[in-house]
Amino acid sequence: MLTGFARAFRTPDLRKKLLFTLGIIVVYRIGTHIPIPGVNYKAVQQCVTEASGNQGLFGLVNMFSGGALLQITVFALGIMPYITASIILQLLTVVIPRLEALKKEGQTGTAKITQYTRYLTIALAILQGTGLVATARSGALFSGCTVAQSIVPDRAIFNTIVMVICMTAGTALVMWLGELITDRGIGNGMSILMFISIAATFPSALWAIKKQGTLADGWIEFGTVILIGLVMVGLVVFVEQAQRRIPVQYAKRMIGRRSYGGTSTYIPLKVNQAGVIPVIFASSLLYIPALIAQFSGGDSGWKTWIQQNLTKGDHPIYITLYFLLIVFFAFFYVAISFNPEEVADNMKKYGGFIPGIRAGRPTAEYLSYVLNRITWPGSLYLGLIALVPTMALVGFGASQNFPFGGTSILIIVGVGLETVKQIESQLQQRNYEGFLR
Repeated sequence: MLTGFARAFRTPDLRKKLLFTLGIIVVYRIGTHIPIPGVNYKAVQQCVTEASGNQGLFGLVNMFSGGALLQITVFALGIMPYITASIILQLLTVVIPRLEALKKEGQTGTAKITQYTRYLTIALAILQGTGLVATARSGALFSGCTVAQSIVPDRAIFNTIVMVICMTAGTALVMWLGELITDRGIGNGMSILMFISIAATFPSALWAIKKQGTLADGWIEFGTVILIGLVMVGLVVFVEQAQRRIPVQYAKRMIGRRSYGGTSTYIPLKVNQAGVIPVIFASSLLYIPALIAQFSGGDSGWKTWIQQNLTKGDHPIYITLYFLLIVFFAFFYVAISFNPEEVADNMKKYGGFIPGIRAGRPTAEYLSYVLNRITWPGSLYLGLIALVPTMALVGFGASQNFPFGGTSILIIVGVGLETVKQIESQLQQRNYEGFLR
């Protein structure tokens, strides 16, 4: 692996892409430490220190922003608005015929959908930025902090508008940086920035576990967490690479004196076809009732029940709902992202068939059957991986943002594997030695 990276840096054009990607990453990390105007930076730092390891409802978003959310910086919203907009557009493609038609138009339609995603990202950034500023002004961003009310000393309308504009502009800049990496760097830009945001929180989270530990000055807990992380990475790599290959045979066709077709290929169906999206969906859905309860006044019965059962990650009701929602969204996302009937029609159009299965409707039914069978272990795997932070709450007294939690490990391993594959493919194109050496 190290030899491969050395070869990549020895290749001039590939070295330029790698250095360009590293430069964009540096710019992104600098932006996550620049506070927006109108914020009392000392009060924010004091509240972050007091709330260390207990980030509450905003822990997931803070992880995706690389710790910038609770610092209230220019890149506080990070790439979450873009991720949300992309998921919404992907879901709407199945519902709205116009978007479905654009998707089938090829590169032109994809460019149009990308433009819609950008507009929706800006709208969501304005909405989320307004919510973050309102939360910071009310002191709810750090509920246990003694100086939470003084984070935003000037509460004038103009100051609020300036803060929202700065965070929205930061989101637009992050989106542009991601697209620059995609066009001129290595890998998918948004995925790379997501990878960096999550990886940036690892050192502090690991050191916090070491400081909280009691065995051998915390080094035993630290080593145990590292060992658990390595085991989880190996498990995730194994499952992420697992796939069910359905063989496809193409019939021979005679055109003049030449024969075409007759080739054999396969349809790769991944065990985890949905990726990390079900975990994000389930986490976001469980945050909504807790967020409503936090901003509602009074002490009604429903608010008390939510605060007791849906805000603690180690509560049995929370664990059960979280697991069931992940399983449900795994099946839901696979159902909307893979259309067996469309795949069967395309195979029939080009003379392809699955050996032993008739073309047309029987092929679609067979694909649906296989997809449902492999989605079950994939969804259960996602649910179990996502529950690792909950087990860490009990075992190590860690926060819900356990450094080797399910969401972070899934994203880091997935992005890492994809980026390494792209580097390897480009190396093969530029350093092909041929059969005779």
